[in-house]
Amino acid sequence: MKILFLLIPVSLILIGFIIFAFLWAIKSGQFDDLEGPAHEILMDNDSLPSQKNTQS
Repeated sequence: MKILFLLIPVSLILIGFIIFAFLWAIKSGQFDDLEGPAHEILMDNDSLPSQKNTQS
């Protein structure tokens, strides 16, 4: 029963940290565009220079 006096505050601190990290991620824009990077890899980007080996 004494362990509950330790586990309850520890779990509340952990929940508080998780909520803080989630709110920080929302505020910093981590969830703004979830599909863009996944589709970007499929798009042709012809404006990039070719990466041929020019060494002889």
